[in-house]
Amino acid sequence: MRAEAIIDLSAIKHNVELLKKASGTNLLAVVKADAYGHGLLPVAKAALAAGATYLGVALLEEAIGLREAGIDAPILAWLVQPGSDFKQAIDLNIELAVASRLALKEISAASTSKKARVHLEVDTGMTRGGFLSEWRSLTSEDLSGVDVVGIFSHFARADEPGEKQNSDQLKRFEEMISHLATFGITNVIHHLSNSAATLKNGAAAFDMVRTGIAMYGLTPDFNTLGNSQSLGLRPAMQLRAALYLVKDVPAGSPVGYGATEKTSRDTKLGVVAMGYADGIPRIAHDAGIWCAGKRAPIIGRVSMDQFVVDLGPESKAQSGDWVTIFGNGSHGEYTADDWGSASQSINYEIVTRIGPRVPRIYSAHVY
Repeated sequence: MRAEAIIDLSAIKHNVELLKKASGTNLLAVVKADAYGHGLLPVAKAALAAGATYLGVALLEEAIGLREAGIDAPILAWLVQPGSDFKQAIDLNIELAVASRLALKEISAASTSKKARVHLEVDTGMTRGGFLSEWRSLTSEDLSGVDVVGIFSHFARADEPGEKQNSDQLKRFEEMISHLATFGITNVIHHLSNSAATLKNGAAAFDMVRTGIAMYGLTPDFNTLGNSQSLGLRPAMQLRAALYLVKDVPAGSPVGYGATEKTSRDTKLGVVAMGYADGIPRIAHDAGIWCAGKRAPIIGRVSMDQFVVDLGPESKAQSGDWVTIFGNGSHGEYTADDWGSASQSINYEIVTRIGPRVPRIYSAHVY
């Protein structure tokens, strides 16, 4: 095996329990995008076992996959566009987010033997999904063909706790809840908080929080909220690979496509058999691997299937040795935060982009 992503399911359990305690309410575990690259079904089962009461996905096919695997917990799919197979969703008891009158009309038409269970998505200021101009013109007739079980919105800047937009969105959400109540719809689940709000904004907890990135043990924002350790979170993914090749290289040797870097000394270089086809960012700089108790930085450009690191002239590493690309940082290794920063991106992108060529190995405890 050339590479593997080891997923610590005990970390998922720890994080779910921590987030439930922090929120003091019900928790929806966000498992979209193959559970942020960690594996849809194993993570869903671990989250439910740890106390999550709902699962959340973006796509209908993700929800169907969970049902076909035997998951019977409530599932909310929130990016199901008009023209989708709403009948199948209804038959499988998959709850649907609705953000327009058009979607309401189509879902109502598909509600034949039983009504669809829907969560109304409202736009409180992110200006992405959700009812906005149509909200005030919504009628009880529009809602008569469905069973409204929830109303929700999404914070744009919850990872910046001091920003006024957070309180503005909270106020707007409460106003939109009040408008829904004029139709006599009051006994529904209200949910607004994402991971950052769950950790830092107790006033927004309502009946349920939706936790994604924090459930995987990663900080919603390293700069504004601190690292995983400071938040009490345990990163669940460790990415490892075997060194394909180790060789001695003289000073001044150009490395990689475009010869963008040269060795500054006589040294040993290691070739790691992972590349951007596996999700290693091509743009990554100032990241690398953990090998034999020290960091070895990337040198040159990341290729499709491999990248090169400078092991140092004294390195005892050999071809075939296993190295850590990122982990929880407890041993000094690079973290997903480090790789995100090195790629001018975020930790979310680092873990979700690890491709299917990299097998996921599940463990009760990694570190």
